[in-house]
Amino acid sequence: MRLLPTRRFHRPSLKHIIFGGVGGTLGALSLLCGVSIYVVETLIRPKKLSPFSDYTFTPFELNLPAEAVVFPARNGKHMVSGWFIPYPEATTTLLVCPGYRSSKSDTLGITNFLWQAGHNVLAFEYYGHGTEVGTPVTLGYREMGDFLGAVDYAKQRMPGTRLGVVAYSMGAAVAIMCSARTPDIEAIVADSAFATHTSVVDYNVRRALHLPPAPFSWLADYLLGWRAGYHFRQVEPLRDIAQIAPRPILIIHGGKDTVVDPHDAPLLYAAAQEPKELWMVPEADHCGAYFANRPLYVKKLVDFFEEHLKQQPARPRLVEIDTPGRAQAVDREALEAASAFLADQEAEQGPLSEAS
Repeated sequence: MRLLPTRRFHRPSLKHIIFGGVGGTLGALSLLCGVSIYVVETLIRPKKLSPFSDYTFTPFELNLPAEAVVFPARNGKHMVSGWFIPYPEATTTLLVCPGYRSSKSDTLGITNFLWQAGHNVLAFEYYGHGTEVGTPVTLGYREMGDFLGAVDYAKQRMPGTRLGVVAYSMGAAVAIMCSARTPDIEAIVADSAFATHTSVVDYNVRRALHLPPAPFSWLADYLLGWRAGYHFRQVEPLRDIAQIAPRPILIIHGGKDTVVDPHDAPLLYAAAQEPKELWMVPEADHCGAYFANRPLYVKKLVDFFEEHLKQQPARPRLVEIDTPGRAQAVDREALEAASAFLADQEAEQGPLSEAS
């Protein structure tokens, strides 16, 4: 009978354990640093135009009497481009702005309908995000100067008109923060806004890597301060939104948003004060509520500005609520509806805030 050779198992030496531990640690640190650097560089790197960037719609295709305009950002460091579309004898002017790395042409659909409803419209794009490229961008920090510059321009161009805003994604987050800082904006529609800089970065890291985002976000925040001169905590619409009251805000969000966590919308709504409204569109992706039901979306916005901008007194007034529990009841109903909708979505697809 032939005996099989026995295999010897060697106990790892202390040297092997130490070098293995050091190697694992270095690997983990390399992953942490690599992902964090990638996050920061993705956020701020200059946009590049494709060879077909000019192949897009302009006000010409819609027969809009638009004028191409430029105006300085509030800090005066650069010029912001836009289209000003006057409406005869209008008493209101609406600012319309797209989001991160998006151009003003992306808003032409809703811009056209708002102009037809009797508003002057100033559609503009954030510097470096649209047609003017080649410079590093930020995620809502530097762009606040662009928004406030648009407010200044609208006041100079159409003095005495009442100002409202329709904004999308990062633009909506900027609109919330700036409207909290200036009383000139009297009605706000925020579509697909993120609650905080941290929440939108975490959501995208979690979806892309299927890993807990905390360590990557912490180091990315540090690197962002070094590379771009600001930190995550300096871009937090959730902290500012309560200061908008008593001016009305309509918060819109898609239940299948793959860019901004759909849970951010109920958070913003809960932090806002009356008058406020939350409209969740279950089947919509990022900034997709318009495309989910164009007629309903247009009617929603036209009615909102008709009620809160055209028909209201020149300045909003604080109004006492008839019963102490009324505001809490309205909040509770809206939040319960949003929570129920999000729970249904999670039951069908898994948690919305997790990677899909």
